[in-house]
Amino acid sequence: MQPFLTAHWAQLAMLNYDVPAEILLHRVPKGTELDTFEGRTMVSVVGFLFQDTRVMGVAIPMHVDFEEVNLRFYIRRGDKRAVAFIRELVPKRAIATVARRLYNEPYLAVPMRHRVDAGKSVSYEWEWREQWCGIHLETAGEAFDSAAGSEEEFITEHYWGYTAQRDGGTLEYRVEHPKWRVWRAAKATLTGDVASLYGAEFSGPLSKEPSSAFLAEGSAVSVYRGVRIA
Repeated sequence: MQPFLTAHWAQLAMLNYDVPAEILLHRVPKGTELDTFEGRTMVSVVGFLFQDTRVMGVAIPMHVDFEEVNLRFYIRRGDKRAVAFIRELVPKRAIATVARRLYNEPYLAVPMRHRVDAGKSVSYEWEWREQWCGIHLETAGEAFDSAAGSEEEFITEHYWGYTAQRDGGTLEYRVEHPKWRVWRAAKATLTGDVASLYGAEFSGPLSKEPSSAFLAEGSAVSVYRGVRIA
């Protein structure tokens, strides 16, 4: 089966926060359940670069290279470990529109910018309500392969996504990529208006220091068309 979308995802900054399970339960797509790591319910703010993006093998002019920042949480369906999204930001209106229509993904198009010193530091910023917000991460040490059962593996290695649909059903889609090397963070910060972008329930947890943070190297990625499961 031909992927719907292919790209290279690069320099993924992942800031991870422990949150009360109850603020996520109503967001869990039908047919899935919350996933936890060592009993902890987590969300992640993830910023990264889309590069060489193609839809059904075709590069769309002016929509090939761009930033994305998302807030995601962790779910599962049987043995399929997966993610679901609370908010996804991109700088391209057409991309946000297509993702909302085809997948009902919670995309917004906003002005964005980035600074990357590969493997050392990254910043991803977005303009929201006339204010620049952002995430910034600086690495410590060398990149390494995440160990089986580690928190790094739990955060970075997911190959399925689920999206609640407007009629209450659920769409399942597959994501393919090799395992990523990661760097631990020496410093990681999130700044900006969290409450109005993500919801007031996230204001408290996301105002604290992240419980962990990593930079993932990234790779070529293939995303397949969604299938209704519910």
